Amino acid sequence: MSRVLVLNCGSSSVKYRLLDVPRSPEPEPVVVASGVVERIGEDAPGAPRDHAEALSAALAGLPLDGLTAVGHRVVHGGLTFTAPALVDDVVVAAIAELVPLAPLHNPANLAGIEVARALLPGVPQVAVFDTAFHRTLPAAASTYAIDAATAERFGIHRYGFHGTSHAIVSRRTAALLDRPLAEVNTITLHLGNGASACAVEGGRSVATSMGLSPLEGLVMGTRSGDLDPAIIFHLHRVAGMPIEEIDELLNRRSGLVGLAGVNDMRALLARRATGDPAAALAFEVYCRRIRSYVGAYYAELGRLDAITFTAGVGENAPAVRAAALAGLDRLGIEVDAARNDAPERGARVISPPDAPVAVCVVPTDEEWEIASQTLGVLAA
Repeated sequence: MSRVLVLNCGSSSVKYRLLDVPRSPEPEPVVVASGVVERIGEDAPGAPRDHAEALSAALAGLPLDGLTAVGHRVVHGGLTFTAPALVDDVVVAAIAELVPLAPLHNPANLAGIEVARALLPGVPQVAVFDTAFHRTLPAAASTYAIDAATAERFGIHRYGFHGTSHAIVSRRTAALLDRPLAEVNTITLHLGNGASACAVEGGRSVATSMGLSPLEGLVMGTRSGDLDPAIIFHLHRVAGMPIEEIDELLNRRSGLVGLAGVNDMRALLARRATGDPAAALAFEVYCRRIRSYVGAYYAELGRLDAITFTAGVGENAPAVRAAALAGLDRLGIEVDAARNDAPERGARVISPPDAPVAVCVVPTDEEWEIASQTLGVLAA
């Protein structure tokens, strides 16, 4: 049995999960403990002053005897990291160099690594990168059509995110269909407050909707997703908005919250049910964007075996699943209404039994994927 602590350190929170992983060909991990410490650095009673205090509080109540390793979620690995990495001073320095690509995420991820190294000396630490799964993107999919020298100088490249989720969900989809991963082409739809689509060809990412940052692609809770870049210039030149305000607008005041005033899909669906026109429009915009990516990635893959919904919205919003794939029956894509609406949980198929393309719902488990990759690094 291997005990692994998974840490996901954000700018103002620390999420953790302690897992026991049996030594078997197909281990099913046991969750020993999990939790979150929030409001780091806030001027509020009881709020931790910094990540060191937050992580110390989290670790104090955990049974860490015999801890095998610590796996850290790191958002951006750039072009440097194509796989998880055993943490040492060189790896820490390399992650720090990537801060300009993820200024809101990598500093917090680094803080978690540094604090964990200090609090747990001698325990191997492994960095697992959101971007690594997408390093298999072909050049035509990862290259933006801008001046090549400028792109090279400033690292402008499609990196993609949610890699740990797309990786585990595509594997679990193949297992659900009882087919070898190498033979299955899947479009995975990670729909949460953040959302992304990925075309997975035989277990390899070949296209993904997020790009240089997590802003591109699908409509999200607070992020706009795809838009005409000229909108930024227009807001700056005509509206007089500074770049910092535009950044905040597109990342925090757009998407569902910008269109309808709520970023939670449950609240949006409740408002839509009452006839709220803003909620109805936001829902249509959200689902239309998903549908357009499904069509594009079907064309990219050439042959499609499955479409899989995952994450909070993907797993729990039947209305989104049905609307996002509506009208695609000529492509062999169809949702069975009874299966889709059934109050089941766990991995399942929601398309008709004879559908050419299986539509699936598969719960994601990014913490387990991080733990699995962490143990893989130690085994290697």
